[in-house]
This record gives sequence, structure tokens and C-alpha cells, in this order.
Amino acid sequence: MNCEKCQKETFLPFRCQYCGGHFCSEHRLPENHQCPQIDLARTPKEETQPIASQKQKKYEYSVTYSPTGKARNKLRFSNKEISHLTVAAFLVVGVGLSLFGFQNLLSSDYATLAMIITTLTISFFTHEIAHKIVAQRNGLWAEFRLTLMGAALTMLSIVSPIFKIISPGAVMISGLADAKSIGKISIAGPTTNISLATAFLSAALLTQQPATVSLLMIGAAFNAWIALFNLIPFGIFDGFKVFIWDKKIWAVAFTASLILTGISSGLLF
Repeated sequence: MNCEKCQKETFLPFRCQYCGGHFCSEHRLPENHQCPQIDLARTPKEETQPIASQKQKKYEYSVTYSPTGKARNKLRFSNKEISHLTVAAFLVVGVGLSLFGFQNLLSSDYATLAMIITTLTISFFTHEIAHKIVAQRNGLWAEFRLTLMGAALTMLSIVSPIFKIISPGAVMISGLADAKSIGKISIAGPTTNISLATAFLSAALLTQQPATVSLLMIGAAFNAWIALFNLIPFGIFDGFKVFIWDKKIWAVAFTASLILTGISSGLLF
């Protein structure tokens, strides 16, 4: 989010309780951003505050972070987030291609290869955007960011024949949230991948054309694997936060992703 005074991108903006604007730490005070309601800030507390708050000093006020209404109603991306998502998508596609064999996939015709890359990219984007949408609906600031360790491990996975991990970054959130809200935000990503894996697998079972079946099975296996990996109930993974919130929901989601991974991988390989 950008400061409304200097337009500087601010990770944790301050919300002015008088005009409702969002500002960086340098311009958070009413007098520093030429607050149009600065007269209210200068009004004695006896006239503007409840009786319980009259013991505060005359010019004392609190500034807390609160996302704008726009965040609830419109999916917004900053330039930094778009650049991070783009780099992450390249890394994820690289790992996906390595999972199913570079040599086999690259020998495919251009149209098939383009569809495979599109499928892998969409699978990644829907996971992260699902986190973002649910976080914003809970009134939180949410943007995707690459992490140094995650990007390095994902890049290593492209060339490693055994070690495979897709975790170039995560949707960072900011604001007040309880375990239930965090759990719902965390389960949103794997749920989209479980849904996509189910859709791809169902379509593959109903399709007679071998080339189309292979493409659909790649989509099913990739989405099922992403869901399964992210639902590991450990550390920074989505699964840990879901497990803390509701163990039954975690168990259902993890079991579904495990079954889908087994079925799609068995049919594909």
C-alpha cells in the first residue's frame, strides 16, 4: 500500500483516525500529512472522547493499521507483488517440467508444451490468489512475496533428480487475525488445488484421446502434489496453521490430497 502523502510503498501503513487516510510512519501524524480534519485532532478530549477516556492528554490519539474498504471489494496487486509472482511462476513451472521429465515434455509440439506451462502456471496462481482473496475478505493486508530460502530451494528442485519442493514464497498478511481466520486463509490455497486436481482427473477419465488424457493427468498430479505438500502440518506450511485451527478439516483435506496424488501419479506414471 502506498502512503497517500508521499506515495512511498509502505508495508505496514498507519491509518489516521481523523481523515481515514493511510500513511507511512513519517506522515502518520495529522500535522505531517495536512489532515483535512486536523481541527478534530486539536479539539480537547473532553469534547470528543467518552468519559472513560478523559484522563488522556489533550492531543493524545491512537493510530492503528486498518485496511481500506477497497481491499475487501477489489483484488489489488502492487508492482512489487506482480514482479515477485512472475519470478515465482517461472520457478514453479521449472520444477513442474522437471517432475514430468524435461526431455519428454520439451520434445512435445509447441501447442502441447504451451498448454502444459499454462496449466502449471494457473495451478500456482490460483493457490496464491486464493490465500490473498480470503485474507482480504477478513480485512487483512495481503501480498505475495518471494523468500530467499524458499526461492533457493525451489530453484535447486529444478535441477535435482530427487529433491523436489515448490515454495518460492508466500502470501504475507498483516493485521489482527485469530487462529480461525489464519486457518481459513491457509486452507484456501490447498482447497483450490484439490478442486483443480479433481476436475482434471474427472475430465481425464471421461476423455478418450490419449494426448488430452496425458495433459489432464499432468494437471491432476501437479495440483494434487501441491496440495499434499502444502498440507504438511509442520513449520511454515499451510497444513500447520490449518491443523492448529481445526484438526478435522486438516485431516479431510490431507486425506483427499493424498488419495488424489496416489491416483493421478499412478495413472500418469
